[in-house]
Amino acid sequence: MKMEKILVSACLVGERVRYNGIVKSVESHVLTSWNRRECVVAICPEVAGGLPVPRPRSEISGGDGSQVLNGHKKVIDINGQDVTKYFLDGAQKALELVSSLGIRLAILKEGSPSCGSGYIYDGSFSGIKKPGKGVTAALLEENNIRVFSEREISEAEKYLKTLITQVSHANISKKPLK
Repeated sequence: MKMEKILVSACLVGERVRYNGIVKSVESHVLTSWNRRECVVAICPEVAGGLPVPRPRSEISGGDGSQVLNGHKKVIDINGQDVTKYFLDGAQKALELVSSLGIRLAILKEGSPSCGSGYIYDGSFSGIKKPGKGVTAALLEENNIRVFSEREISEAEKYLKTLITQVSHANISKKPLK
């Protein structure tokens, strides 16, 4: 049986891709198991979009990822530079990756202007969180990819089991009768 692939924010699996260059991996036996079975496909949309490590911190100015995708809001770094293009390019690369590999679920870094799925920062660079999605999380969800945060790995594991069950039931029903 083909193993289901899972898109995971590269920072969560220990890659040095965060804006400040600090490793901030998440400890999870589930993630470790998936990684061991080569199910994890890691990406940092910001780096994939062309931003360096380290880089100035960025936040979505006055909106969320969906509004960035439709051109109504921008991603601005702490120096006031518009970095929206990099976030859009990275989100597009993440979408291309999941499409090419048939990935149907992602575990992304909460709070990130790319990957946040439940909350992001408000654009004031003062540490204020607000409900919303990052650019990549919004684009993936618009394309029917289920997005979880690193705090929801057990829920992601349950969802993955339902996907695998659906696939195995579909394969059983396709077998010809003798």
